Amino acid sequence: MQIEKHTAVSIDYVLKGDDGKVIDESIGGQFNFLSGAQNIIPGLENALQGKAAGDEFDVTIAPGEAYGEVDPSRVQTVKREMFPEGVDIQVGAQFHGASPGGEPIVVTVASIEGDDIVIDGNHALAGQTLHFAVKIVEVRAATEDEVSHGHIHGEGCSH
Repeated sequence: MQIEKHTAVSIDYVLKGDDGKVIDESIGGQFNFLSGAQNIIPGLENALQGKAAGDEFDVTIAPGEAYGEVDPSRVQTVKREMFPEGVDIQVGAQFHGASPGGEPIVVTVASIEGDDIVIDGNHALAGQTLHFAVKIVEVRAATEDEVSHGHIHGEGCSH
């Protein structure tokens, strides 16, 4: 079976940056997703279409098809008092917050200047070209429940 919309897919991958260093990896068929449900970045989703179990390939994905370009409007300075009292705020620390529209976001502390904390709401991989080495482990038709829920139901799923 080939990967197409509404197939359940398991892959192994190694993700590297332009410097050749490993950013992330998943081996042993542990990375599962529902094709066509926006579970993964668009560039990888597109590269997987038409592939079948056993296929192996390398793909380079530009920022626009991954986590986007760095958006300067997502970097802002806030006062220390915006954080819960007693929280240890350090550069690189991540916090959950809300966008101006109320949607949940993760922000990273970019710098600290006295009581001014510069936070960055861009994804950690924004602006980066991503290099994937991929092996397709399994492809199967998704169940009706998986399609309606928009994700694969693995072991322990409580739907």
